[in-house]
Amino acid sequence: MANNAGARKAIRKIEARTEVNKARRTRVRTYLRKFQEAVAGGDVEAAKGAFITAQSELMRAVSKGVVHKNTGSRKVSRLAAQLKKLATAS
Repeated sequence: MANNAGARKAIRKIEARTEVNKARRTRVRTYLRKFQEAVAGGDVEAAKGAFITAQSELMRAVSKGVVHKNTGSRKVSRLAAQLKKLATAS
């Protein structure tokens, strides 16, 4: 347990940061889900739009430190591959 004022303050800061990061992670997952739904629906135009927003949200999460840089890049790469596969199939 925190035994001094500085440690108690650190705990408060960590809790606040955790809440913010949870919201950011949830936001990213929402955009990823929207992209997956567009791909599943077979709508290329909707998928392109969803890809752009999902990519920017992922990279924003990377810049905020919520997601590791390589994780963000890997996810964007896989989304792009799915989009390309959908576009060539149509």
